[in-house]
Amino acid sequence: MRTRAFTLLELLTVIAIIAVLAAIITPVYSRTKVSANRSSDLSNMNSLRSALQVYRVDQGGYPPALLGYVTLYEGTSNVIPANQLRTYLYPKRVESIDTFRPVPLRAAQTDITSAVWPNADSRAVGTAPQIDLNGDNKVDNTDDVVGSRQAFGPTRTVTSIPLDAASTPLQFYRVSGYDVALTRNGSGGTRTELRYALFWTQQGLGTGSANDDPRQLGYSDPPEGTVITWNSFYREYGSTGLPERAKLDVVLFLGGGAKPFDSREVFDRSWRIMP
Repeated sequence: MRTRAFTLLELLTVIAIIAVLAAIITPVYSRTKVSANRSSDLSNMNSLRSALQVYRVDQGGYPPALLGYVTLYEGTSNVIPANQLRTYLYPKRVESIDTFRPVPLRAAQTDITSAVWPNADSRAVGTAPQIDLNGDNKVDNTDDVVGSRQAFGPTRTVTSIPLDAASTPLQFYRVSGYDVALTRNGSGGTRTELRYALFWTQQGLGTGSANDDPRQLGYSDPPEGTVITWNSFYREYGSTGLPERAKLDVVLFLGGGAKPFDSREVFDRSWRIMP
Protein backbone atom coordinates (compact mmCIF):
# COMPACT_ATOMS: atom_id res chain seq x y z
CA MET A 1 0.00 0.00 0.00
CA ARG A 2 1.16 3.53 -0.79
CA THR A 3 0.50 6.53 1.50
CA ARG A 4 -0.10 10.03 0.22
CA ALA A 5 1.77 12.95 1.87
CA PHE A 6 2.47 16.61 1.14
CA THR A 7 5.55 17.29 -0.85
CA LEU A 8 7.94 19.97 0.31
CA LEU A 9 6.84 22.20 -2.58
CA GLU A 10 3.18 21.88 -1.62
CA LEU A 11 3.95 22.67 2.01
CA LEU A 12 5.95 25.76 1.08
CA THR A 13 3.11 26.88 -1.22
CA VAL A 14 0.58 26.64 1.62
CA ILE A 15 2.87 28.57 3.97
CA ALA A 16 3.35 31.27 1.34
CA ILE A 17 -0.41 31.61 0.83
CA ILE A 18 -0.98 31.92 4.59
CA ALA A 19 1.74 34.58 4.83
CA VAL A 20 0.18 36.60 2.01
CA LEU A 21 -3.28 36.41 3.60
CA ALA A 22 -1.85 37.46 6.98
CA ALA A 23 -0.08 40.41 5.35
CA ILE A 24 -3.38 41.52 3.85
CA ILE A 25 -5.57 40.95 6.90
CA THR A 26 -3.31 42.39 9.62
CA PRO A 27 -3.24 46.03 8.36
CA VAL A 28 -7.01 45.93 7.75
CA TYR A 29 -7.60 44.65 11.28
CA SER A 30 -5.22 47.27 12.68
CA ARG A 31 -6.97 50.12 10.84
CA THR A 32 -10.36 48.85 11.99
CA LYS A 33 -9.19 48.73 15.60
CA VAL A 34 -7.74 52.25 15.44
CA SER A 35 -10.94 53.55 13.85
CA ALA A 36 -13.01 51.97 16.63
CA ASN A 37 -10.71 53.49 19.28
CA ARG A 38 -10.96 56.95 17.72
CA SER A 39 -14.76 56.66 17.59
CA SER A 40 -14.80 55.75 21.29
CA ASP A 41 -12.57 58.70 22.14
CA LEU A 42 -14.70 61.04 20.05
CA SER A 43 -17.78 59.95 21.97
CA ASN A 44 -16.00 60.49 25.30
CA MET A 45 -14.82 63.93 24.24
CA ASN A 46 -18.38 64.93 23.39
CA SER A 47 -19.43 63.67 26.83
CA LEU A 48 -16.83 65.98 28.37
CA ARG A 49 -18.20 68.88 26.37
CA SER A 50 -21.73 68.18 27.62
CA ALA A 51 -20.47 67.96 31.20
CA LEU A 52 -18.65 71.29 30.79
CA GLN A 53 -21.83 72.97 29.59
CA VAL A 54 -23.70 71.67 32.63
CA TYR A 55 -20.89 72.85 34.89
CA ARG A 56 -21.00 76.30 33.32
CA VAL A 57 -24.75 76.59 33.92
CA ASP A 58 -24.27 75.54 37.55
CA GLN A 59 -21.12 77.55 38.32
CA GLY A 60 -21.19 80.47 35.89
CA GLY A 61 -17.92 79.56 34.16
CA TYR A 62 -15.68 76.72 33.07
CA PRO A 63 -13.40 74.80 35.49
CA PRO A 64 -9.64 75.43 35.57
CA ALA A 65 -9.00 71.76 34.65
CA LEU A 66 -11.07 68.92 33.26
CA LEU A 67 -10.21 66.23 35.81
CA GLY A 68 -8.31 68.36 38.30
CA TYR A 69 -4.80 68.84 39.65
CA VAL A 70 -2.90 66.27 41.67
CA THR A 71 -4.20 65.93 45.22
CA LEU A 72 -2.30 64.37 48.13
CA TYR A 73 -3.59 62.61 51.21
CA GLU A 74 -3.59 65.12 54.03
CA GLY A 75 -0.27 65.34 55.80
CA THR A 76 1.49 62.95 53.39
CA SER A 77 3.22 62.92 50.02
CA ASN A 78 1.01 60.06 48.81
CA VAL A 79 -1.10 60.76 45.73
CA ILE A 80 -4.83 60.19 45.92
CA PRO A 81 -5.67 57.92 42.92
CA ALA A 82 -7.52 59.76 40.18
CA ASN A 83 -10.52 57.44 40.38
CA GLN A 84 -11.00 58.35 44.05
CA LEU A 85 -11.15 62.10 43.47
CA ARG A 86 -14.16 64.39 43.79
CA THR A 87 -13.43 67.12 41.25
CA TYR A 88 -15.07 69.60 38.92
CA LEU A 89 -16.66 67.07 36.57
CA TYR A 90 -15.94 63.66 38.13
CA PRO A 91 -17.91 61.77 39.33
CA LYS A 92 -20.96 64.06 39.58
CA ARG A 93 -21.11 65.05 35.91
CA VAL A 94 -18.84 62.39 34.36
CA GLU A 95 -19.39 58.96 35.87
CA SER A 96 -16.39 57.04 34.49
CA ILE A 97 -12.75 57.99 34.93
CA ASP A 98 -12.09 56.31 31.56
CA THR A 99 -13.95 59.18 29.88
CA PHE A 100 -10.85 61.29 30.56
CA ARG A 101 -8.47 58.65 29.18
CA PRO A 102 -7.92 58.22 25.41
CA VAL A 103 -7.87 54.52 24.49
CA PRO A 104 -4.14 54.39 23.55
CA LEU A 105 -3.10 56.01 26.84
CA ARG A 106 -1.56 53.62 29.36
CA ALA A 107 -1.33 55.28 32.76
CA ALA A 108 -2.01 54.24 36.33
CA GLN A 109 -4.41 56.19 38.52
CA THR A 110 -1.49 57.56 40.57
CA ASP A 111 0.83 58.49 37.68
CA ILE A 112 1.48 62.24 37.77
CA THR A 113 3.39 64.69 35.60
CA SER A 114 4.21 68.32 35.02
CA ALA A 115 3.66 69.77 31.53
CA VAL A 116 4.86 72.40 29.10
CA TRP A 117 2.84 74.65 26.86
CA PRO A 118 2.23 73.36 23.31
CA ASN A 119 3.59 75.04 20.18
CA ALA A 120 2.56 78.63 19.57
CA ASP A 121 1.71 79.82 16.07
CA SER A 122 5.10 80.52 14.49
CA ARG A 123 3.83 82.79 11.72
CA ALA A 124 4.98 86.38 12.06
CA VAL A 125 2.73 88.62 14.13
CA GLY A 126 0.69 90.87 11.86
CA THR A 127 0.61 88.36 8.98
CA ALA A 128 -2.00 85.80 10.06
CA PRO A 129 -5.24 87.48 11.22
CA GLN A 130 -8.14 85.11 11.86
CA ILE A 131 -11.06 87.04 13.32
CA ASP A 132 -12.05 90.67 13.82
CA LEU A 133 -10.52 91.61 17.17
CA ASN A 134 -10.56 95.41 17.01
CA GLY A 135 -14.22 95.76 16.05
CA ASP A 136 -13.79 97.51 12.68
CA ASN A 137 -15.92 94.85 10.91
CA LYS A 138 -13.06 93.51 8.82
CA VAL A 139 -10.30 90.96 9.26
CA ASP A 140 -6.88 92.36 8.39
CA ASN A 141 -3.36 92.45 9.77
CA THR A 142 -4.35 94.95 12.47
CA ASP A 143 -6.28 92.08 14.09
CA ASP A 144 -3.10 90.06 14.61
CA VAL A 145 -1.17 91.60 17.49
CA VAL A 146 1.32 90.25 20.03
CA GLY A 147 -1.08 90.45 22.96
CA SER A 148 -3.67 88.21 21.32
CA ARG A 149 -1.12 85.49 20.45
CA GLN A 150 -0.30 82.46 22.59
CA ALA A 151 1.90 83.64 25.44
CA PHE A 152 4.16 80.62 25.88
CA GLY A 153 5.53 77.62 23.99
CA PRO A 154 7.23 74.31 24.85
CA THR A 155 10.19 75.98 26.56
CA ARG A 156 7.87 77.07 29.37
CA THR A 157 6.56 74.76 32.09
CA VAL A 158 2.94 75.24 33.12
CA THR A 159 2.74 76.88 36.55
CA SER A 160 -0.01 78.11 38.82
CA ILE A 161 0.87 81.71 37.90
CA PRO A 162 1.93 81.44 34.24
CA LEU A 163 3.45 84.91 34.03
CA ASP A 164 5.81 84.12 36.90
CA ALA A 165 8.55 81.79 35.68
CA ALA A 166 9.62 81.03 39.25
CA SER A 167 6.25 79.59 40.25
CA THR A 168 5.90 75.93 41.19
CA PRO A 169 5.01 73.68 38.24
CA LEU A 170 1.45 72.37 38.30
CA GLN A 171 1.09 68.61 38.66
CA PHE A 172 -1.45 66.71 36.56
CA TYR A 173 -2.77 63.15 36.51
CA ARG A 174 -1.46 61.37 33.42
CA VAL A 175 -4.71 59.45 33.14
CA SER A 176 -6.43 62.67 32.09
CA GLY A 177 -5.19 62.73 28.50
CA TYR A 178 -7.32 65.77 27.72
CA ASP A 179 -5.73 67.96 30.40
CA VAL A 180 -2.19 67.02 29.34
CA ALA A 181 -0.78 64.57 26.80
CA LEU A 182 2.55 62.90 26.09
CA THR A 183 3.57 63.54 22.49
CA ARG A 184 6.60 63.74 20.24
CA ASN A 185 8.34 67.09 20.10
CA GLY A 186 9.23 67.13 16.39
CA SER A 187 12.95 66.59 16.91
CA GLY A 188 13.18 62.98 18.03
CA GLY A 189 12.19 63.38 21.68
CA THR A 190 8.96 63.54 23.65
CA ARG A 191 7.28 66.01 25.97
CA THR A 192 4.06 66.28 27.97
CA GLU A 193 1.97 69.20 26.71
CA LEU A 194 -0.94 71.14 28.14
CA ARG A 195 -4.24 70.53 26.33
CA TYR A 196 -6.86 72.42 28.36
CA ALA A 197 -6.48 76.00 29.55
CA LEU A 198 -8.87 78.80 30.45
CA PHE A 199 -6.47 81.41 29.04
CA TRP A 200 -3.54 81.09 26.64
CA THR A 201 -2.82 84.58 25.20
CA GLN A 202 -0.52 87.20 26.69
CA GLN A 203 -3.47 89.47 27.42
CA GLY A 204 -5.63 86.67 28.76
CA LEU A 205 -2.93 85.50 31.17
CA GLY A 206 -2.33 89.11 32.11
CA THR A 207 -4.99 91.71 32.83
CA GLY A 208 -7.23 90.95 29.84
CA SER A 209 -8.26 93.25 27.01
CA ALA A 210 -11.36 94.09 25.01
CA ASN A 211 -9.30 93.39 21.87
CA ASP A 212 -8.00 90.02 23.03
CA ASP A 213 -8.80 86.79 21.18
CA PRO A 214 -12.23 85.81 22.59
CA ARG A 215 -11.67 82.09 21.88
CA GLN A 216 -10.64 81.41 25.48
CA LEU A 217 -12.78 79.54 27.99
CA GLY A 218 -11.98 82.00 30.76
CA TYR A 219 -13.93 84.81 29.11
CA SER A 220 -17.62 85.21 29.83
CA ASP A 221 -19.03 84.20 26.46
CA PRO A 222 -16.45 82.41 24.28
CA PRO A 223 -17.59 81.73 20.69
CA GLU A 224 -18.37 78.30 19.27
CA GLY A 225 -14.96 78.14 17.54
CA THR A 226 -13.18 78.00 20.89
CA VAL A 227 -10.94 74.94 21.30
CA ILE A 228 -11.61 73.00 24.51
CA THR A 229 -8.95 70.31 24.08
CA TRP A 230 -7.56 67.90 21.48
CA ASN A 231 -6.59 64.25 21.14
CA SER A 232 -3.16 63.75 19.57
CA PHE A 233 -2.71 60.04 20.32
CA TYR A 234 -3.38 58.88 16.75
CA ARG A 235 -0.83 61.02 14.92
CA GLU A 236 1.48 59.49 12.35
CA TYR A 237 4.97 60.96 12.10
CA GLY A 238 7.22 61.38 9.08
CA SER A 239 10.96 60.87 8.78
CA THR A 240 11.55 64.44 9.98
CA GLY A 241 9.81 63.70 13.28
CA LEU A 242 6.91 66.03 12.51
CA PRO A 243 3.27 64.90 12.28
CA GLU A 244 2.00 63.92 8.85
CA ARG A 245 -0.63 66.11 7.25
CA ALA A 246 -3.63 63.87 7.85
CA LYS A 247 -6.86 64.30 9.80
CA LEU A 248 -5.81 62.03 12.64
CA ASP A 249 -6.10 64.42 15.59
CA VAL A 250 -9.52 64.90 17.19
CA VAL A 251 -10.29 68.46 18.28
CA LEU A 252 -13.10 69.30 20.68
CA PHE A 253 -14.67 72.67 19.90
CA LEU A 254 -17.06 74.49 22.19
CA GLY A 255 -19.72 74.45 19.48
CA GLY A 256 -20.21 71.48 17.17
CA GLY A 257 -18.37 68.95 19.29
CA ALA A 258 -15.34 66.80 18.45
CA LYS A 259 -14.14 66.44 14.86
CA PRO A 260 -11.11 65.04 12.98
CA PHE A 261 -8.47 67.66 12.26
CA ASP A 262 -5.16 67.89 10.41
CA SER A 263 -2.47 66.73 12.85
CA ARG A 264 0.24 69.03 11.54
CA GLU A 265 -1.98 72.11 11.79
CA VAL A 266 -2.88 71.28 15.40
CA PHE A 267 0.83 70.67 16.15
CA ASP A 268 1.72 74.07 14.68
CA ARG A 269 -1.16 76.25 15.92
CA SER A 270 -2.59 74.68 19.12
CA TRP A 271 -5.58 76.72 20.39
CA ARG A 272 -5.35 79.07 17.43
CA ILE A 273 -6.74 76.57 14.92
CA MET A 274 -10.05 77.42 13.30
CA PRO A 275 -13.00 74.97 12.97
